[in-house]
This record gives sequence, structure tokens and C-alpha cells, in this order.
Amino acid sequence: MTTSPAALDQVRDHVGRALASFLGRQRAALADLDDDLGPVLDAAGALLAGGKRLRPAFCYWGWRAAGGAGLGDDPAGGHILTAAAALELLHASALVHDDVIDGSETRRGQPAVHQTFAARHAAGRWRGSAGSFGAGAAILLGDLLLAWTDELLRASGLPAAAVQRGQPVLDAMRTELIAGQYLDLLGQAAGAGTVESALRVVRYKSAKYTVERPLQLGAALAAAPAGQAGRAADQAFITDSPLAAACTSYGVPLGVAFQLRDDVLGVFGNPAQTGKPVTGDLREGKRTVLVAIAMSRASAAQAGVLQRHLGDPRLDDSGAAEVRAVLTETGALAECERLIQRSVRDALAALAAAPFTAPAKAALAELAGTATDRPG
Repeated sequence: MTTSPAALDQVRDHVGRALASFLGRQRAALADLDDDLGPVLDAAGALLAGGKRLRPAFCYWGWRAAGGAGLGDDPAGGHILTAAAALELLHASALVHDDVIDGSETRRGQPAVHQTFAARHAAGRWRGSAGSFGAGAAILLGDLLLAWTDELLRASGLPAAAVQRGQPVLDAMRTELIAGQYLDLLGQAAGAGTVESALRVVRYKSAKYTVERPLQLGAALAAAPAGQAGRAADQAFITDSPLAAACTSYGVPLGVAFQLRDDVLGVFGNPAQTGKPVTGDLREGKRTVLVAIAMSRASAAQAGVLQRHLGDPRLDDSGAAEVRAVLTETGALAECERLIQRSVRDALAALAAAPFTAPAKAALAELAGTATDRPG
């Protein structure tokens, strides 16, 4: 039997167990405060039970790229995956907040967190607005998950000096993610985005946060800058380290390809596999690269179709089909596929030249396919 170079099954198993253990400790702590906090943990547990675990995988292979110990080779090989599991808390926080911002009804085929709490309010016939209660509860859960990222990183078992080296990368990752979310929100509100502005959102909201920064976090946790110590040296790892630069050269184009694939699946995918309706992104009026390309090429009639349907909360399957036709007829879909292929080629070329260990190069080549060749 052939072993996967990226060892994704092992990564997912360890990350799942680390999250379950962490949530168990948090459940015990919150139970001491009030039994009514149980549903908050239930919602967190349901959200964290799924997912591809790509960000922890990239973090682990960033660690291995810098010479960190593998699973079973050293206790640190397990500690890094516990540290990497903190990225799932950050990702879950972003998903909860994103669903509130977009008014999404589902996430991974289940009701979004704010919808779950709104339904709880309605079932209890409580006072006030069920929608406002659901949104408020979801925002608080997202904040809690965000706060827990630092806590799980510190509790990973890695030395304090390693955690300190990784902290500037995690800080940059969170700042860029929130900045990208705002730019995405701005694009939906302003409604006149260019291909370049859409790509900027992709870079900060998804590309850096999905691949580049997780890789850099793992590498920083493994490798201290030679002859340097202290916070300034830890910050310098991001800007001056050849290892960090290689993470960027591979990670940004691959992260762009990952998000472009996600955008295509959001409109053309199978809801049974993607876990979200194909009308979702269109109803929210997301100014994706796919949409921006179509707008830049559309005839007056085609532009009218896009303007009429994008951002319409009542958009039905018929209207979505009209939008898909425009995305295809303008060549936007084909151009998006070309951008994905080119970005993956750029990432793999950077990987070939990177100063990474051989096992990490093999694993990251596999992960490039996993991130972009997704069924839908």
C-alpha cells in the first residue's frame, strides 16, 4: 500500500484529537460559569468536526520544510500538530463571522451558526428578535474562537521560545485576514470592483491565510534565525528569512488557485459535495475574480443580467442559471480555469527551487493538487 507523502490522514486524525481535547477542557471551564453555555460549545464542536484541515497540514509541512521532527520521530512531531490545530480555531472564527456578514443560511450542509441560535431563540419563544439574537451569539462565538487560537498555540507543548517565534506570523495572518474580509465587504457594497481589486481580496482574505502564513508559522516554530534572539529577530523571520520567502513564492500563487477554485465551485459546483447552494455567492453579490472578469467582458445585455441578479436575496435557480450562462459565454469561467492552472504551475516551480527538505517538497507537491483539484 502506497503512503501519501503529505500524510493527510495522520494530520487530520491528530488535529481532530487535539481539538476534541481542547474543547473538552473548555467545556469543563465554561460549565463552572453557567450550564447555559453548553450550546456555545456544541456549536463550536459541530463546526470544528468537519473541514479539510489544509491549514494545519501546510503548517506541519512548513515545520518539516525547516527540518522539524516528523510524527513518531520525536514528541515535537506531535506538538507541532497540536499547535497547527490552532489554525482551525482561527478558520472557524472567520467562517462564523463571514456567515453573519453575508447572511448565509448554511455552512457545510448544516445551518450556519447564527441560524442555529436564531432557531433556538424562536423555539424558546424568547423576547426580542430571533435574528438579532442569532447574529449576536455567532459574533461572540467567533470572538471566542479567535481568542482561543493563542491559547491552544501556547498549550501545544512546544517550547516557549518556539511559540514566541511563531507569534508574529500568527499576528500578521489575523490582521491580513480581517483586512481582506473588509475589502470583500467593501467590494460587495460598492459593486464596481475590477479584476485587480478582486485578486487583492483573494490574496489577503484567502491566499496568504490558507497557504503562505500557515507554512511560515510551521517554519518559524521549527527554525530560530541563526545568531539572533528576541522579538525583533522573530519579526525578521517574516521579512528577511530565505525560508519564509520560499513559503511566500509557493504559498501565495497556490492560495490564489485554491480560492479561485472555491469561487468556481460556489457557482458551478454540486451542493451535495460543496455543502452550500450555488445561489449563495450570487445572492450575496460577491465580487469574485470570476464575476469581475465577466463584468469586464460583458456586452450591455450580459452586464444587465449580472447587475439584475448579483446581490438579489430572492435569486432563484432560474436566475442563477442566467448568471452561469453569462460567466460561460464571456469566457470568464475558462479564464478562471487558466488562472488556476498558471498559479499552480508558478507554485510548483517555486517549490522546486525552495530550500525545503525533500519530504516536505514531496508533501507540498501533493497538497498543491489536494487544494485545487477538488470535486464539485
